[in-house]
Amino acid sequence: MITPAPTTKIDPKLCRGTFDRIIPPSANGPEHVVIAIPGTNYQLHLVPTAPMTAQPGHRIVGTVQLSARRIDETQTGGRFVEPVFGRPRRVQGPIIAIEGDSIVVNAGVPIWVKPTDARQQASSFAVGQFVGFDALDGGTFTQAP
Repeated sequence: MITPAPTTKIDPKLCRGTFDRIIPPSANGPEHVVIAIPGTNYQLHLVPTAPMTAQPGHRIVGTVQLSARRIDETQTGGRFVEPVFGRPRRVQGPIIAIEGDSIVVNAGVPIWVKPTDARQQASSFAVGQFVGFDALDGGTFTQAP
């Protein structure tokens, strides 16, 4: 079910969502949290960087961080995260900020992206540039205080 989008302003580089649940660690991977993004059907599975202080069903704010296999400039398409349910594998959208060695992509949800291709650096991109990339496994969520 798509929930109403919040109307209060926050830093556009922060992700706003609802803490859905914790998926316990298994032989296939570490513990994951499921973050539901308001106004979308997205349920992102991410590794928490610290213990979650929110209770399931409550709203949270934080940062989604991914590592990109290679970042490519794109000319067509929209803002998206694939798949809708699960760990992010493919992301596309405009760059809204460049900070340090990361870019922030608005893919319907702001995502901090670190290039891992040795031929690419965050400084080689520009705000407003439309990019797409394949995300490596191990995307994280850091809850804001």
